[in-house]
Amino acid sequence: MILMAVESSCDETAVALVEDGRRILTDCIASQVDLHRIYGGVVPEIASRKHIEAIYGLADQALATAGLGRKDVDGIAVTYAPGLIGAVLVGVNFAKGAALALDVPLIPVHHIRGHIAANYLAYPELEPPFLCLVVSGGHTMLVHVQDYTRMEILGTTLDDAAGECFDKVARILDMPYPGGAALDRKAREGTEGRYPLPRARAGENPLDMSFSGLKTAAINLIHNAGQKGEPLVVEDLCADFSAAVSDTLVPRAMEALRRTGCGKLAVAGGVAANSRIRRDILAAAEQVGAQVYLPPLALCGDNAAMIGAQGYYEFLAGNLGDMTLNAYATKSILGETL
Repeated sequence: MILMAVESSCDETAVALVEDGRRILTDCIASQVDLHRIYGGVVPEIASRKHIEAIYGLADQALATAGLGRKDVDGIAVTYAPGLIGAVLVGVNFAKGAALALDVPLIPVHHIRGHIAANYLAYPELEPPFLCLVVSGGHTMLVHVQDYTRMEILGTTLDDAAGECFDKVARILDMPYPGGAALDRKAREGTEGRYPLPRARAGENPLDMSFSGLKTAAINLIHNAGQKGEPLVVEDLCADFSAAVSDTLVPRAMEALRRTGCGKLAVAGGVAANSRIRRDILAAAEQVGAQVYLPPLALCGDNAAMIGAQGYYEFLAGNLGDMTLNAYATKSILGETL
């Protein structure tokens, strides 16, 4: 089964062709990073307009690159939540029109389920059940993937997402957008221990997380140094900040493995590209004898191939959409409207 998959939840317009949820035939992405960099972050109205300009040509490009025609498409999978509402609407409306014109099934896919499914593309042998640490700009959670479409949230951030904290601290340090990658590069040049930063305990659930205090502590440290005219060793601060985020994520992931009895841990989302987190996850998992699935860097960020992967399993489960499908800015990975 060949699905055309569409992703437009933020600032990447992407169209992919994916076969049977596991094989990428083509994955075309039109990035807006350079456009939004001058503003220090994504401008939603600009993102939506650029999606409209790019999406039709990108779909034709995907077919041409794969050497396929429209008649070869067996279904349309699309991100319908969560994301910037105007941006998501562009993808949803395109997908509805394409499904109607081609007379093929329309398959709505939750963006975070797509990130988890990126691991199916990288690791053909990976099958549920497994534990997944989801770390992105808008979400941070530990998910027990019991089946391809049946999931349980074991723990989540109670405030900011890990990726949002990386981006905000990077912006205060005048790093270019996207800030998380720039901060990671600086952290690799630094030495830990110069700047003590907090590791928060959040609520009654030991698997829940909190990052707002860490973000505030780092920003205050930067501002205080500037106000007092004190030198700031940026590389060391980035190293200490990255360590604090990793120290919040990795022990909870190991505890979730223990509680669920899972021997497999996948990581998903844009922050899965962070070198410190990848290193610590591998080291911790080795100690407990767990198998780790880290997606390649190309599949960590937003892409349409991951939507095609999850879309295949949503189709098999009978989770189809129709012409009343709407876009949502917020929606739980379990399908609940937030």
